[in-house]
Amino acid sequence: MLEIHDLRLDIAGSTILRGVSLTVGAGQLVCLLGRNGAGKTTTLNAVMGHRRPASGTIRFGGRDLTALPPHHIACLGIGYSPEESEVFADLTVAENIALPTWTRPQGRPAAERIEHAYAIFPKLRQYMARGGAQLSGGERKMVSIARALALDPALLLLDEPFEGLSPLVIPEIAHGIGAIRADGRAVLIAESNLHHIPDHADMVHVIERGEIVFSGPPEALHRSPAVMAIVAAA
Repeated sequence: MLEIHDLRLDIAGSTILRGVSLTVGAGQLVCLLGRNGAGKTTTLNAVMGHRRPASGTIRFGGRDLTALPPHHIACLGIGYSPEESEVFADLTVAENIALPTWTRPQGRPAAERIEHAYAIFPKLRQYMARGGAQLSGGERKMVSIARALALDPALLLLDEPFEGLSPLVIPEIAHGIGAIRADGRAVLIAESNLHHIPDHADMVHVIERGEIVFSGPPEALHRSPAVMAIVAAA
């Protein structure tokens, strides 16, 4: 579904990504693991068209994304929940979640897509009339993911979905991500904490200083002391 090949990207004269290659198959959950500044967010931003690579290719369903603007990429079926979990403060929770159905009207009916988002995070039903500025960090994260899900994407990009959250909220977010994956959608998670990698992840790619230094199933991580030293320091 998603194919990133030999991606190289510079920011302000500094090389951030150095030949990054990874794939996400239909229905797969893949994690991009690395410490802060390793290139995880830059990789996701390149997929979404927020950063232009110097070279390499990004394909989604066989289509080249590297020259497309972000709104075209979203309309192709890629949802994105950024690390900051930004929601529109002047809109209610209900309006935040409904927004993607206005910007991508094609596909399943809007009501069905919105209902599915609430089914993933049922707690949000009680906050539907609450403004975005009145939400806790965990609630903003749920709204951010639910909003991306209301786009009805085939692929969902999640940047640090557990960062800064209360330990009481993390299982709720993890359960929601598992339900999204069980629904048949592909998920690519950027994560800095080894312990936040879902047990049901299909593949883990470890990125260090802009390069992929490990690719394999989660259980194989523990068989590589050198890679474990990198992720333990994240």
